[in-house]
Amino acid sequence: MLKLGLIAFSIALFCCMYIVFRGLLSVWLHHQQAAGRLNYKQDQRLQARISRYLEQFERLHRHLSELLESLHLEWRISSVIGLSLLLVLIGLSFGALFFQSFKGSLMLGGLLVSLPYMTLRSMLIRRQMKTRVDFLPAVELFYQCCLVSGGRQIRAALQRTVEEKRLLGPMQAVFEQLYRNVSVRGDDEASLRIFAASLGHVWADYFVNIVRAGLAEGHPIAANLKDLIVDMRKARIANQQERNKLLEIRIANFSPLFFLFLFLGINFHYNADNAYQYYIADQGGRNMMLNAAVMIFCSFVMGMWLSRKKM
Repeated sequence: MLKLGLIAFSIALFCCMYIVFRGLLSVWLHHQQAAGRLNYKQDQRLQARISRYLEQFERLHRHLSELLESLHLEWRISSVIGLSLLLVLIGLSFGALFFQSFKGSLMLGGLLVSLPYMTLRSMLIRRQMKTRVDFLPAVELFYQCCLVSGGRQIRAALQRTVEEKRLLGPMQAVFEQLYRNVSVRGDDEASLRIFAASLGHVWADYFVNIVRAGLAEGHPIAANLKDLIVDMRKARIANQQERNKLLEIRIANFSPLFFLFLFLGINFHYNADNAYQYYIADQGGRNMMLNAAVMIFCSFVMGMWLSRKKM
C-alpha cells in the first residue's frame, strides 16, 4: 500500500510540476507571439484536444457548460476536469501514505475528486438564494416592458428591461445574460435552461415556460405574466417561510464541522500529546477522522439536495 501511495504521490507531483512549467511556458509563448516570432495553431493545443474529447460525452459536457455559464465563470470544462483528476491523484497518494489502507486512499480520493463540482454547486445555490428575493420585481418590470412592446416582441421587451437598468441586485446580470443568449446564441432552449439554472426555483421555471411558448409560437404572453405575478404576490408569506427553512438547512450543514473543530480544539488545548497520539499517530484514530470527514461531506451533499428541493 505504501508503494502504491508513493506512485500516486509521484504522479500528483509530476502533474503539479507540469502545470507550473506549462504556465511559465505559456507566458513565454505569449510574449513571443506578441513579437510575431511564433505562430501556433490553437486547435492543436492540449487543452483544445481535451475539450474535443469531452464533447463526446454530450450530457456531461452540456451540464458542466451550463453550470459554468450560470455562474458567469469563464473557466473551461477541461480545466474543471483536469483539476478533478489532479485532486483524485493527490487524494489517492495522501490516503495511501497517511492512512496506509485501500479504504483510506479510495475515500480520500473520492472526496477530493468531487470537491470542484461541489464547490461550483454550492456557489450556484448561494447565487440562487441571492436572486430569489429580487425575482418578483424583475418579472414586474419585464411585464411592463412587454405591454409597451405589444406583448409579442419578447426580445424587444428583454432589451428594454436590460437597458432601463432598474433590476435589483444580481438580477441585472441574469437578465443581461438571457437577452445576450437569446439574441446571439441561436438556441433558445439552451438559453432558457441557463436562465432557469441561474435562478433555481419553481417561479423561474414557470417564467421560462411562458417565455418559451412566446418565443416558439409568437403569441402574446402579457396575460400569462400577469397571472404569474398575481400568484407570486400571493405566495410571498410562503416564500419567506421557505427562505427560513433554507437558512436552517445551511446552519445544519455547517454545525457538524463546527462541533468537530471545537471538540478537536478542546482536546488539543488541554492535552496536545495525547490528542496527537490518539487522532494522528494511531491508525484507529486516523480512520475515525476519515469517517467523520466522509459523514460531514455527505451531510453537505444532503444539505445541497434539500436546498435544491426547497427552492
